[in-house]
Order: sequence, then C-alpha cells, then structure tokens
Amino acid sequence: MPQERIEGRNAVREALKAGRPLEKLILQKGLTDPALRQITDLAREQGIRPLLLEKERLDELSPTGHHQGVMAEMAAYSYASVEEILAAARAKKEDPFLLLLDGIEDPHNLGAILRSAHQAGAHGVIIPKNRAVGLNATVARVSAGAINYIPVARVTNISRTMEELKKEGLWFVCADMDGEVMYRQDLTGPIGLVIGSEGDGVSALVKKHCDHITSIPMSGQIDSLNASVAAGILAFEIVRQRKFRN
Repeated sequence: MPQERIEGRNAVREALKAGRPLEKLILQKGLTDPALRQITDLAREQGIRPLLLEKERLDELSPTGHHQGVMAEMAAYSYASVEEILAAARAKKEDPFLLLLDGIEDPHNLGAILRSAHQAGAHGVIIPKNRAVGLNATVARVSAGAINYIPVARVTNISRTMEELKKEGLWFVCADMDGEVMYRQDLTGPIGLVIGSEGDGVSALVKKHCDHITSIPMSGQIDSLNASVAAGILAFEIVRQRKFRN
C-alpha cells in the first residue's frame, strides 16, 4: 500500500483535526503566519515534530506545486493502541510478549523486525513517534505481509510507556553487548524485549527502565549485529524458553 501525501494548509489541518495517523509533517522554513502556527500546534498536541525544509525542497516534493508551505505523509497502515495489544494477549490467555524499538530509523530494519515478531508469536510492537521510522510503504513491503498481522503502537515516550506496562506485570530486557549472555537468563513470563537504534543502541534513559540487560554470544571481530538480526535472535530465544525449556 503506497503512502498518501497530502498538501496545502486546509487539507493538512483537517487531517490533523480528524486524528488521521501522520507519518511526517513537512513545513517550509521561515513561514510564521497564524495558519501554519495552528497546524504546528495541532501536530505537537499529537506528539508529531514537524520537519522544516527550504521552499525549493518542498517544490521538488510537491506533485501539484501548490503546497502552500505545508505537506504531510500519511501512514501506510494504521496503528494500534498499547491497550489493544495487551487485550490480544489476554484473549489468547498468554503472557504478553512485546517488542519495544528505541529509535529504529531504517524502514528495512523495522519491516524485518515486524516479520520476525509475527513469526515468533509476539503480541505487538511499540515504536516512538519521534526520531524513528513509522509504518511506511517500504516497511510494509519488507515485512512480507506481517504488517497486516502484528499490531504496532506508536507512543510519545517509550520510557513512560514502559513504566505503565510494569504496572500490568511486564518486565523488560534490553539488548546490549555488555549484558549477560541470553542463554543464562530467564526470559519467560510477561516480557518486553527492547531493541535500540542502529547507531547508538538503547538510550541511557530507556536502559534505566529495563530490569535486565542481555547479550548474544558472538565470535567475530566486530562488536554488534544489525538491529533486525539481533531482534530476531532474541525473540526466538524467548520462544525457545517459553515453549521448550525444561
């Protein structure tokens, strides 16, 4: 499903007022009139941070040439709520199994993680609204259809969401090369697996909210794995422990 791009002040404002899921809001640098300020305020109320570009760049992106200093890209697929993800786990009478992605920016990585999460039986994936890729057309393609089956929630603050989920009985483990080897850890029960960004890994603030840090044993000369590969390995270690651990 391709992304939908809308442009013009009225179209973007009404999309925001209707609560449609925006993937990206783009504003022209230097414009400060009341109409654009209203659009900016509506976006911020929804946790959307506008991207500021020069007029020449908006002209290049605009299919009609009448962007009026603003355009937006709509998500290719709709998002679920965190509560809907928990409800799905309850309906199956299973301990919740979630993946929380702390700043994944590459759509190929997100698509691959959705595919692994679905195949591992995870109940859902949680991503941040800012500084992270959302459910765009590339993610949909790379997920090989998994995007249709694995719920994805987009939240303003990952750390705050973790605190709320702890009240629901979940505990959190994050992937980091300095952690204890995954085979020596108990990864059962209601669990949230936290995967960090491609460049920086799990942020210090998010790591503080994790209960344990786990690592994947490696023998090579480089010190890390691709984020989607790490997510897949750890997700299926959770599957192994849930289903086959004696």
